[in-house]
Amino acid sequence: MNQDSNNVPDSSLPLITIATVTYNAEATLQRTLDSVAAQDYGKIEHLIVDGVSTDRTLSLVQRYVEQNNNRHQIRLTSGPDDGLYDAMNKALALATGEYIVFLNAGDRLHAADTVSKIVSCANLTKGNLRNPAIIYGETDLVDNEGNFVRHRRLTTPETLTWKSFLSGMRVCHQSFYARTDLARSEGYNLSFRYSADYDWCIRIMKKAAKRRLRIVNTHQILTDYLNEGMTTRNHRKSLMERLRLMALHYGWPKAISAHAWFIIRAIIKR
Repeated sequence: MNQDSNNVPDSSLPLITIATVTYNAEATLQRTLDSVAAQDYGKIEHLIVDGVSTDRTLSLVQRYVEQNNNRHQIRLTSGPDDGLYDAMNKALALATGEYIVFLNAGDRLHAADTVSKIVSCANLTKGNLRNPAIIYGETDLVDNEGNFVRHRRLTTPETLTWKSFLSGMRVCHQSFYARTDLARSEGYNLSFRYSADYDWCIRIMKKAAKRRLRIVNTHQILTDYLNEGMTTRNHRKSLMERLRLMALHYGWPKAISAHAWFIIRAIIKR
């Protein structure tokens, strides 16, 4: 197994945490588990945080552990939580990898060499304090059966900064790999029900700018994203919450102007 294009010894490579938050996810979880199991990068921690599922979710995870624990580090925790973002904060507290990404049930890593490419593109080495704050890439959308729907309309900027998110969430949360030390220090703000991930990404990018850490564009499709999440189902409420968050980070005039454009764009697409 070739860990990366530079043939860096395995002992010099960082552990990457992939966090999957689940609750009664038996219908879509298997393809997520399969995509992690298929990775050719050897230093992966797959952290599964379950909200006490009552369907076959935990059975699927147990079978996954039995079949793949010799390939990747797989850790399961199951207990009550106060919703998606609370569970994600639990994952941040438990993660032992140097980078973390959230890949939820129904989402897939785009290819078997996705994580290897991320490590290679960013020239990551274990324990390097100058490793980039964030590594990001593109996202494809898939349906409930995992079939390709389209490329994500909101493409990533060539150069990503915290100001990039004034025009929306320019990088899908599932294609946003953050250094765990930075990610954990910020955490998800549970007062936001639909857009805490948007706020979290901005705060991490602000911290990266303050510490003058790099943000690396892989120029790769990293994730196949299931196009039916909580935000999609609550679009209006999500937009109102997003407006408040934009005002918090960018000021009301810019926030209102940006949302006016979102409305115009939605009308044009009809």
